[in-house]
Amino acid sequence: MSTRGYTLLEIMVVVFILGLLATIVAPRIMGRTDEARVTAAIANMKSVEQALNLYRLDNGTYPTTEQGLEALVRKPTIPPMPRGWRAEGYLTRLPDDPWGRPYVYLLVTPERYTLASLGADGVEGGEGHDADIDSHAH
Repeated sequence: MSTRGYTLLEIMVVVFILGLLATIVAPRIMGRTDEARVTAAIANMKSVEQALNLYRLDNGTYPTTEQGLEALVRKPTIPPMPRGWRAEGYLTRLPDDPWGRPYVYLLVTPERYTLASLGADGVEGGEGHDADIDSHAH
């Protein structure tokens, strides 16, 4: 019964191949993380938009900027008081953007709002993955 181990040369070839694969594959996978976060932000904003539209159908207007997105989870206590607010609310909880920050909501007119994520850097503006993601731009 003979046991044969690996030679140093065989181990070095395997390590070289693994290193080569890592240098080729890793950058492609790493770049996808930011793309996935942007896609998740857009999907989250679409569900918040649906809740905002239901709120408007029930109450005649979107929540004010002061009431914010919290009005989709809990009945607002800040005027104007919603006249047809659903007892179960419109969302069970407010999602944070994929970078762990709240979405930005601003009522522009009674019929129009802005909903956005400030992107990876959390600061208004930016380019690439740091760019703001506006729900109406997608």
